[in-house]
Amino acid sequence: MKVLSEQELHNLAMNIVGKQLEAAGYEFMAVNSELKKNPQFVCLKDKKLHFVVVKCITYPNDPKDMEMDSLMKMKEHALKFEADTFYGGVGLVNAKDYNKPVCLNEEYIVDYDGLIKI
Repeated sequence: MKVLSEQELHNLAMNIVGKQLEAAGYEFMAVNSELKKNPQFVCLKDKKLHFVVVKCITYPNDPKDMEMDSLMKMKEHALKFEADTFYGGVGLVNAKDYNKPVCLNEEYIVDYDGLIKI
C-alpha cells in the first residue's frame, strides 16, 4: 500500500480538471504541475485567455473553500494579460475509509463541481 504524495495528489487533481477543460474545447497554452506554483493551466478558448488554479483538497477539508488572497493575486496577474481566472478545487478521499489516506491502486472518491470563476 503506497500512500500518494502531495505531488501525486496534485497531479491527480490536475488530470481531473485537465480532462474537463479538454472536453470543453480549451486549448492548452501552458501546463505547470509544480506544487504551489500558479496557475496550473493557461488555456485559450474563443480567442480569450484563461488562467486555471487547481488545488487538491484532502478530506475532511472542503474543496470549495478558496484561499482568496492567493487567488486575488492570480486574478490581478491574469488581468495584465486580459485573462479570466478560475479555481478548480478537487476533493479526494479514500473510498473505503475516509480516515485513511488516498493510496496507489485503491479506490478514491472525487468531490469536484467544476471551475469557479474568480
